[in-house]
Amino acid sequence: MIRTSTICTSKIQSSRVRASRCGWMLQKSLVLLLAMTIPAFAINQEHKGSAPKAAPSKPSAPAHNAPQNHSTPSHNTNSGRATTPSRSTTPSRTTTPSRTNTGTTNRANTTNNRPNTTRPNTTTNRTNPGGNRPNTAGRPNSSVGRPNAAGGRPSPAAGRGNAGNRPPPGRTVSLRGGGTASVRPNGQIRSINRNGMSINNGVHGGRTVVSVHNNVRIVNTGFHGGGYVQRAYVTRGGVSFYSRTYVSHGFVHVGVYRGYSWGGHAYYGWHPGFFFHPGFYAWGWHPWGAPLYWGVGLWGWGGSPWWGFYGGWWNPYPYYAAPAYWLTDYLIAQSLQSAYAARADANADAMAADAEASGGGGGGDSGGGDAGPGPAASNGVMLTPEVKEAIAQEVKAQLQAQQAEAQQPTGASNSAGPAPAAPAPSDASAQAPPPALDPAQRTFVVDSNITVVANGQECGLTAGDVITRLTDTPDADQNVNASISATKKGDCPSGQTVAVKVDDLQEMYNHFAENVQNGMSEMAKKQGTNGMPAAPDTGTAPSDVPAPQPDPTAAKALQDQDQQATQAETQAQQEASSSNGGGTQ
Repeated sequence: MIRTSTICTSKIQSSRVRASRCGWMLQKSLVLLLAMTIPAFAINQEHKGSAPKAAPSKPSAPAHNAPQNHSTPSHNTNSGRATTPSRSTTPSRTTTPSRTNTGTTNRANTTNNRPNTTRPNTTTNRTNPGGNRPNTAGRPNSSVGRPNAAGGRPSPAAGRGNAGNRPPPGRTVSLRGGGTASVRPNGQIRSINRNGMSINNGVHGGRTVVSVHNNVRIVNTGFHGGGYVQRAYVTRGGVSFYSRTYVSHGFVHVGVYRGYSWGGHAYYGWHPGFFFHPGFYAWGWHPWGAPLYWGVGLWGWGGSPWWGFYGGWWNPYPYYAAPAYWLTDYLIAQSLQSAYAARADANADAMAADAEASGGGGGGDSGGGDAGPGPAASNGVMLTPEVKEAIAQEVKAQLQAQQAEAQQPTGASNSAGPAPAAPAPSDASAQAPPPALDPAQRTFVVDSNITVVANGQECGLTAGDVITRLTDTPDADQNVNASISATKKGDCPSGQTVAVKVDDLQEMYNHFAENVQNGMSEMAKKQGTNGMPAAPDTGTAPSDVPAPQPDPTAAKALQDQDQQATQAETQAQQEASSSNGGGTQ
């Protein structure tokens, strides 16, 4: 085009005749130049506007978008470091946000990729282990220190599936005359269900036998025929109450239990037979003006075998800032004494079984030997200040709950005498979850030997171990998920997520609540001595459902059931051995 322009210019200078023709050629050249320039400019602008679409060769992995809803509750508490007021801590582990919406919203929600690095209140739990944490007045309205499932911990019930969704290894044997037996890989009888009787052998030894006949519930727990007999007692306000007569090593005591019906299953919660005056409960969860130093000597633990055995696993507070912390050490000590007694019983039973077997067959160590493949035994995770603080917060909540009950008017129910007993907790007013499933109740102290399941593998927990419930809704087998916060040597590894029966959790709660009242009775005796501040009125008043007299037939009923269970287990062992691996897996 430059050349044409030059030629036309020269021609125009030499001849006017060609001027119009050269002008037409220049006009045509200009049009062609514009036609080439405009598309190039448009293409360049289009490239500039589409820069964020770079790297299309790597798709956005939509398959990983879904885990945003899987909250992996088993990691919420970090088990052995289960923080207290916020079992809702460690939010960075709850939603795997760094994988969400990759490629769909570009750089949206970038704050979730670095979730909450502030580590809420973790320093508070570690300071002044004897107390002095914020709001030592407790947890009014279940909002202080409790996990508050509506906030804090993100919807534990929506977490991963049940940890025990695979059955533990072994086989099932059909028994002659009806019933089944579950046999561990080493030949030990795990459980028997026959003629309305359920028998379960723990991996740490001990046998639990449950049977219900004519609305009488008989439960052998632990060793040597100890357990309880439960009968319908009275009905108050449409709620059924039951009496339990406990028998253990010749000691007998009776308690009252309220019936709950939830999800088609019956549960039983401890009900106080008496209450302290409300001011004494308030004194129990308010801080003292000065710390109380109360050493092992005042506790009376020095020289006790259980103290020497567990002393390295648990350290009492160096001082107590409030009565609730004194009660916390009292409760832990009671649990460890129970664990030591159960251990002694298990060893005695194992020695007796070895002597009786004399090296013979029969498959298995009845004292809780190798139960086949399973989680490795724990070397013990020391009871940390965080876990102890979680227990202390539950103590405060229990004190407040009992104080609230003590302030409720009893009306005429105290003088009305026993009402007709209901056969089961099926009343409309009893259609409520038991305390063990209260979304605000998370921390549980194990009260006796139990066997739990983690991904199809069994392991044992003993009294004094601490677990944190993660899910709120039981599965078809009445199990919920829990994270193990602290365990002793030989128990389930800390940090495992396990399936725990709600019945076992409820018994832990019952034992905890009863021991809080027992501890308050001890404090009522000791207040005003050895530096402990004086308490207000420590008088008591009977509850609306006072305890009945012990059942005089309880000991005999437990002995008879224990003998029947032994016969059933002997038969099951023989049939399982003769089946030579038969049955179902």
